[in-house]
Amino acid sequence: MKTTIRHTVLGAIAVSALLVAGSSAAEKNVHAGRASVYKNLDENSLENITTPQQIKNINPNNVAPTEIWRRLEHGEKVECLSCIPIVSKLLFDGNSKTREISAWWLRRRIFGVFGPGQVYSQTLKDAQDQSLSEQKRAYATEALGEFLASPGVPVLAKVATTDSSAMVRKAAVHGLWRINSQGPAGELGKAMSDTDEGVRLEALYAATRVNVFTDVAAVVGRVSDESPLVRKRAAEALGKMRATDAVVGLIALTSKNTEADATVRAAAVAALGRIGDQAAKDAVQAAQQDSNQFVRDAAQIALRQF
Repeated sequence: MKTTIRHTVLGAIAVSALLVAGSSAAEKNVHAGRASVYKNLDENSLENITTPQQIKNINPNNVAPTEIWRRLEHGEKVECLSCIPIVSKLLFDGNSKTREISAWWLRRRIFGVFGPGQVYSQTLKDAQDQSLSEQKRAYATEALGEFLASPGVPVLAKVATTDSSAMVRKAAVHGLWRINSQGPAGELGKAMSDTDEGVRLEALYAATRVNVFTDVAAVVGRVSDESPLVRKRAAEALGKMRATDAVVGLIALTSKNTEADATVRAAAVAALGRIGDQAAKDAVQAAQQDSNQFVRDAAQIALRQF
């Protein structure tokens, strides 16, 4: 289920030609377009078991999510323009797995998905349309991330920091992670200061998975967050980043005098072990006397890493 941005670019080029040629030409050229997507893949590695009619017959009201997943996954190579409107509706299904597999299937369609007025451009609009329900905006935003297409980055970045709904902002942050972007103006880092705990947690999670993320200072800032869950995740993130600039802040989280939550203390001790800065060794050694067993265990493990 892997794809590349190159595939999407090819799709945008192909669909521009399609819109000029008309729908009848589209049907004639579908096979050529699909061949462009898969030209570098072994023919035997692609699924072409599901029939177009089986995809057209998908109805979430009487087809189980696992069956929807099976049909679309096994229809990876199905040539069916008329299936696209059916599957596009599934982007707004209540089941997250159905939404995921639908976006996966759609992002493999060159024709009818990525051109002006097609599924992708409509999804871009839906993600920003404040007249829609927060749930529909969140699902549209989620789909942009799953499409893995770079034109969605500016929209996801904007939504992540400006939408009125925390649900939608969180979906946008998740989408930035899926596309592997911190946003054109570092919106992923800005989301770490969101008023909603869930958005802050999602942003910290994303920061360790976006390999171009650079705003370590935003992560450091969360070690003093009012939420222990956020402090814990910030400590974990800083450990994964081997952030030496965070050592002083993490040391402050290792003591019961300055951090009441044992899970945060344990995460901070573990992070210091991963960073391995000798300046933190005394604090980690002191954590061996902590009243909480998990903190003491984390300290023992961390000391082996210095």
